[in-house]
Amino acid sequence: MKVINLSEHNSVLNQYLREIRDVEIQKDRLRFRRNIERIGEFMAIEVSKTLNYEHTDVQTPLGVAPVNTISDNLVLATILRAGLPLHQGFLNIFDNAENAFLSAYRRVNDKGELEIVAEYMAAPAIDGKTLIVVDPMLATGMSMEVGYLALLRHGKPTHTHLCCAIATPKSIEYMRNALKDSDDVTLWCAAVDPILNDKKYIVPGLGDAGDLCYGTKIHLSDRS
Repeated sequence: MKVINLSEHNSVLNQYLREIRDVEIQKDRLRFRRNIERIGEFMAIEVSKTLNYEHTDVQTPLGVAPVNTISDNLVLATILRAGLPLHQGFLNIFDNAENAFLSAYRRVNDKGELEIVAEYMAAPAIDGKTLIVVDPMLATGMSMEVGYLALLRHGKPTHTHLCCAIATPKSIEYMRNALKDSDDVTLWCAAVDPILNDKKYIVPGLGDAGDLCYGTKIHLSDRS
């Protein structure tokens, strides 16, 4: 698995990252979602530089212009719900892509261990296509792994791009080990933060991306 950390080079991406981290700017939910979307747009353009292209000619009012266009059949997948703005950013760039959606959430099992539960998936066939899986926070890597393996039940892609806004060294290492035999996978990160806290949230990170996008959620244990 190849890893690309976009924060190793300065770009306007730094501005979007700064704003999604800022506790004051986070109070504007619309702005937070839009910044996640802009991160998706930026990353999609970077991913586009690695895709396959073919020569085509386009008729203009004054003649014929040559242009190289993407020849890959793209499937864009995300993990609900926090992944939706990042997904939209990618979809703004790859507007002809097919789409897949998965649900995955954390829970503590009877042994006190954190596990990821996946209960829903709607996806096209991905055999022979280029798969792009987006999720803003790669904290442990478990959700991304579960989502990726679930999608593989719909076929084998020619190449997979796993894309996140913020990762950790631990999650990157986890994905390396989980996908150690996968030479056709690239992991893209907009930033890499150093640690996880006791609740498995990235530090310094930005908090709960899903809650910041869409509001806090009610857990079954919170209900009277």
